[in-house]
Amino acid sequence: MAAFEKAKQLVTKTLKIPAKKEPALTPEDVVVARKYIASYWPRVERYHPDDDDSLLGLPSPYLVPSYNAKTGFDYNELYYWDSYFMVQGLLDEEHRELNLEILHNLTYLFKRFKVIPNASRTYLTGRSQPPLLTSFILDLHDAYGLDKRWLKTNMNVAKREYEAVWMGVKKPNERQVYRGLSRYYDINYLHDLAEAESGWDMTPRFERKALNYLPVDLNALLYKYEKDFASTARLLGDRKEAEEWDELAAERRKNMNELMWDRVKGIYYDYNYVKHKRGTTMSLATFFPMWAGMVTDNQAAALVKNLRRFEQKGGLATTDALPLGQFVLGSMPTQWAYPNGWAPLHFIVVEALTRYGYHTEAERIARKWIRTNLNWFNDYQVFLEKYNVVAPEKPPIKGLYPSQTGFGWTNAIFERFCRDYIDR
Repeated sequence: MAAFEKAKQLVTKTLKIPAKKEPALTPEDVVVARKYIASYWPRVERYHPDDDDSLLGLPSPYLVPSYNAKTGFDYNELYYWDSYFMVQGLLDEEHRELNLEILHNLTYLFKRFKVIPNASRTYLTGRSQPPLLTSFILDLHDAYGLDKRWLKTNMNVAKREYEAVWMGVKKPNERQVYRGLSRYYDINYLHDLAEAESGWDMTPRFERKALNYLPVDLNALLYKYEKDFASTARLLGDRKEAEEWDELAAERRKNMNELMWDRVKGIYYDYNYVKHKRGTTMSLATFFPMWAGMVTDNQAAALVKNLRRFEQKGGLATTDALPLGQFVLGSMPTQWAYPNGWAPLHFIVVEALTRYGYHTEAERIARKWIRTNLNWFNDYQVFLEKYNVVAPEKPPIKGLYPSQTGFGWTNAIFERFCRDYIDR
């Protein structure tokens, strides 16, 4: 019997017999999960106009990432990049007012602190999160047909954030450090806290030396800022300003390609500007330049080939599978790494693939992610902050804190993918 099983395994491996194909998801398959999501948003809406101990007062209602009635663990603060991804599932007329209020809170925080904090807590004003303000503004402008005055007012705040924070060359915003490129930072000048500003807390990408790295995702986001400013200037009739922003974007693209792009492997790496060499961790950050529209068609084709390094049964792993695991000696437990997959990164990759015409690949990834989320929801009646995409039936690697349920950006991207790929 043992010999038979061994022979069977050998034949299966040799013939590469494909796994049984699951039937395509239909709107009926996701109706219960989507009703849960719709009922969840009121649970995570907050309005807190006054400062209260460490919690900062905000002028308008907002969304927090999660609420767990069973554990009593509750968020009360607004988060920068969480807010952007949550809104991606709420770009409809029903949530128009709330979306505009969330953006208003972000611009209010910048005006008050000269930085959009990691979250609306006094102890989190020393760092920010990945800059998504121009994308937030333009998404709302396009979804709701807002006027040029509204666009100009909000983009002027984004310009000030770009210049004061992300292009700062001295404290408290010492982020632009090498060839016009920027790093993640924290006012306390600690590597782990700078890594927290990346949103990837914790990850093997920076080898516990986040202050020494020029991250590919951050600089791709800043490239998009520059191109967004250019397109806005053209819309507002300022051709000269548009050309100036285009020139800045072209220079950033040139420097990123020289320092971060590996032509042989067809992938972007974070760059250690202290040691003058690229990092070694392959991560989904490599798709941010594609999402931002800064890669050539040939670069896009190379990146698509590299999907195989990340694609698993349940979606995209955050990093490739390193031979020795995803842990850096002496580091905290990593959660932004293999085998975990995260909703915002799936959104970025799917949108990047779509932008360059890789619709088949985009739909395949989106449907894998929908199914992983849905299967867990059907079993446990909840969505997770992150998932184990290598073994979707198993819990994710928890990292520094227990895995959260809810969950704001997971709910939002699930809903967005359902609208884009199930409803049509």
